[in-house]
Amino acid sequence: MDIYARLSELGIELPKAPAPAGMYAPARLFSEEHLVYLSGCIPTRDENLIAGRLGNELTVEQGQAMARSAMINALSVLEQAIGDLNKVKAIVKITTFVASADNFYEQPLVANGGSQLLADIFGMENLPARSAVGVNVLPLNMPVETEMLVELNPVSIWDGDL
Repeated sequence: MDIYARLSELGIELPKAPAPAGMYAPARLFSEEHLVYLSGCIPTRDENLIAGRLGNELTVEQGQAMARSAMINALSVLEQAIGDLNKVKAIVKITTFVASADNFYEQPLVANGGSQLLADIFGMENLPARSAVGVNVLPLNMPVETEMLVELNPVSIWDGDL
């Protein structure tokens, strides 16, 4: 399966990977197992971005759209780091942080926005392990932030620019 063909079928064009918003590496290769850890990625800053917290300013559906957007940004960062998304063997784990009002308990439903995108691209049988964590606030008043742990195919050559 060609990841770029699948993205095209889904009508998804990856944006340019966003620059770090602080002093950190957007992605880091580690271990002899060809693992890549991605720092937290926020939704794309465009006309569709809605800042704030779930349960206050945002609905579950809006949160799902923001989680999907954050996952698209994560894929952009991953592509920048490894050069070709076809090198991905598996998305091992994702963590979705959800800025939540005190009485909001539907973080897993919000995280489904990013998980569904991965299922659409890589297939339901390849879904990663996942955590959905409610937090008081996130940087820049973003509603969600997503981290990923990715395994590369063993024959992949690390040629990214971290």
